[in-house]
Amino acid sequence: MTAMTKEDIITLPHPHLRETSMRVSAPDETTATLIKDMTDAALDWEDSRPHEISAALAAVQIDRLERVVIVRSDFDDKASREFTALINPEIVKYEGHIVADYEGCLSVKDVYGKVPRHTKIRVKALDIDGNEVRFKAEGFLARVIQHEIDHTKGILFVDHIKEDTKAFYRLDDKGELEALDYDTHIKDNHILWD
Repeated sequence: MTAMTKEDIITLPHPHLRETSMRVSAPDETTATLIKDMTDAALDWEDSRPHEISAALAAVQIDRLERVVIVRSDFDDKASREFTALINPEIVKYEGHIVADYEGCLSVKDVYGKVPRHTKIRVKALDIDGNEVRFKAEGFLARVIQHEIDHTKGILFVDHIKEDTKAFYRLDDKGELEALDYDTHIKDNHILWD
């Protein structure tokens, strides 16, 4: 069986990105294969992007409507290619305060946004062996997990900032974010909203 690649990652306006994923009843071999496929696709995407890492991926992004996400184990080291799988993840408590910061998404091409999220969360999930895990996340990790759990509910980061005319960006050739003109690029962009 061939490894999944970046071409297997679905992007807007694919309708499945707006659907709710189903709970995994009990992690099994199929779940392990799904996690490997997700990891392969995320790393292949990353290998094609000189200025970015693949921070995380939800199963829906490879067109599997299951509540499984993978989160990079080390965001600061591109050489570290390990991910942690969270099955049926849910946020049990929001803490800290709300801060707007930059986000991108492998399923939203060429658009980035400054998205408000909680700075701290408490999370409950299953690991690959079906054991319940609970942990606190803060900062960038908390942001990433909120983004991925949104995917399992059919929500994309652009939905949080739809009305914010100053929240949209793109990456220039040097890997720097530059503001997008809302009226020209965002407001009537049928790919983002249909």
